[in-house]
Amino acid sequence: MALATYKDLVIDASDALLSGAFWAGALGLRLEENGPDDVVLRGPTPAHTVWIDQVPETKTVKNRVHIDVHTGDIGALTALGATVLNDTDFRWVVMADPEGQEFCAFLLEQPPDDLLYEIIVDCADPEAVAAWWGNVFGVKVDSHDHDLGAYFSFEGLPGTSFDGMSFVPVPEPKTVKNRVHWDVKGSVPALLEAGARMIRPATEDPEPDRDWDVLADPEGNEFCVFAP
Repeated sequence: MALATYKDLVIDASDALLSGAFWAGALGLRLEENGPDDVVLRGPTPAHTVWIDQVPETKTVKNRVHIDVHTGDIGALTALGATVLNDTDFRWVVMADPEGQEFCAFLLEQPPDDLLYEIIVDCADPEAVAAWWGNVFGVKVDSHDHDLGAYFSFEGLPGTSFDGMSFVPVPEPKTVKNRVHWDVKGSVPALLEAGARMIRPATEDPEPDRDWDVLADPEGNEFCVFAP
């Protein structure tokens, strides 16, 4: 039985409007301003929603969570403001958005309508983190062999417009707050009992209308929890 359901994707940015304009173009979504600092990207269903939140801190390290996208033209992404970081070593192109946040672009002759492909999470122990989230979402986790080390994934996550999530091994530890995270709907007590850690409860936030708690998974990856 699932402990939570996926709600939406969130990308932190130093300039939400700049970043939002890029990701709206890259993902084929509609940009809407959400107050003075944040924007939201919307598509044909609520499952396509991506929030771009303006934050005071700048990017200092490689993103520990990043997204993969489908595209029919790498040049179209660079025209939007992306930078190519590596287009020779993999079957995908490693790129950065206008704020330097890494993402991977998979070039297809005929890309699908949903251009957001998957969410990738760097992990010290990908098997354990994937198993934890698989239990939270109530989905089956698959294992895969790779030259760089085994990785783990699940697909068909209810309430999403993308293919799935992959948890991959990296040597470096997590050091700063993730600039990409996902929100869920679920029970905070149940998630804490399962091994999550409370980062900031809604009751301690200075914003009076905030109705979500900030938790972290067993490896410290932040996520926001809304009531079901």
